[in-house]
Amino acid sequence: MANAEHLWLVPVDLPAFAGHFPGRPIVPGVVLLDQALRFAQALCDRHGVGWQVGNAKFLSPVAPGETLRFTLSLTPRGSVAFGVTCGERVVASGSLIPPAA
Repeated sequence: MANAEHLWLVPVDLPAFAGHFPGRPIVPGVVLLDQALRFAQALCDRHGVGWQVGNAKFLSPVAPGETLRFTLSLTPRGSVAFGVTCGERVVASGSLIPPAA
C-alpha cells in the first residue's frame, strides 16, 4: 500500500483569504481539498480531470501562515484516504477517488 506525507505552509497572501472571512481569515475547505488532490495525483501518478471526492470532513479552522501535514494512503479499493493536521490538531480528513483508467 502506497503512503505519502507532505507539508504545506499556508501562504499569508492566499487569494482565497480576501472574502473568507474579513477580519479573521481562514482557509476555505475547497483549498484544503485542492491541496489534498494535488498530493493524491502525485501519489497515484494520475494527473488530470475526473477525480471525485468520496467524503470530506473539516474539523478545525486553518489560519494564514500555519503549517499543515497531509498524510495520504492508497486504500485496497484504489481510493486515496487523506488526513490533514496542524501540530496535534486534526484539521480535515476524507477520501479521493481517481478517475477510471
